[in-house]
Amino acid sequence: MQSLQFLLRASHAALLLVFCLQLGTNTAQEDTATRQSILMDFQVPQVTRSNEEVTGKLVVQTELKECMVIKTYLASSKPIDGPFNYRYTACLCNDYPRTFYWDFQVNSTVRMAAVVDVIPQLGICPNDEAVVPIKANRFTLLRTLFVV
Repeated sequence: MQSLQFLLRASHAALLLVFCLQLGTNTAQEDTATRQSILMDFQVPQVTRSNEEVTGKLVVQTELKECMVIKTYLASSKPIDGPFNYRYTACLCNDYPRTFYWDFQVNSTVRMAAVVDVIPQLGICPNDEAVVPIKANRFTLLRTLFVV
């Protein structure tokens, strides 16, 4: 009888241990699920005059603990020459948001997108310890610049 009681006590302890481990696992999964891999803020004036210089500003940050290599650029509904076509490659970490600027001129109303691609490239982040998200690796924000 005593050996049977010992087994029952051990099984209760084992069940309690499994229960606690399960709670810890669920909490860890919820924490990573709520983190956003890329957060973007694209600022460009809504209205400008023809051939007036406009500055586009893109702030990119992440909530992930790991760093990632990003390539960012602008795309438009109409061809725009000059610095508008510059592409930037940088290391993005959660404690260091990145800010990118473009100065350009337009002659007519244009729809534009700020694009951030997460890419697997070595030599950009320290110790080459960068990750690439599984679900998505391209992020965009759209804006319209009206010319009066």
